[in-house]
Amino acid sequence: MSNISSTWIVLGVLVVLVVWIIMIYNGLVAMRQRVNQSFADIDVQLKQRSDLIPNLVETVKGYASHERGTLEAVVKARQTRFGEAGMLLSTTSSVTLLNYAAAVVLRALAEEAVVDGDLLERRLVQQ
Repeated sequence: MSNISSTWIVLGVLVVLVVWIIMIYNGLVAMRQRVNQSFADIDVQLKQRSDLIPNLVETVKGYASHERGTLEAVVKARQTRFGEAGMLLSTTSSVTLLNYAAAVVLRALAEEAVVDGDLLERRLVQQ
């Protein structure tokens, strides 16, 4: 009886060992498959990105031509409105242009404040 039970124990240990080895092998195969799938996903994303770059370049070119046309129209309108000052403004840097625009706005606000102050003063005097 001892001989038969020790045989079953050895056979059981071997079966457990074989099942354990099969599970480890299946796990390794699954991990390899996930790694291969991940690299394939990266390749697909890089291919999609490289396909989108020409579209992006064309979009930027179209937008740049639109901006160029708009800027030329603004410069032309400025030249007709301001004459030589418009030519001077069209050749200045964008920072100088922004400073000029800010000065014009501030001057307009100051004139408005003076007018409003005069109106307020006249109303107070009339009362």
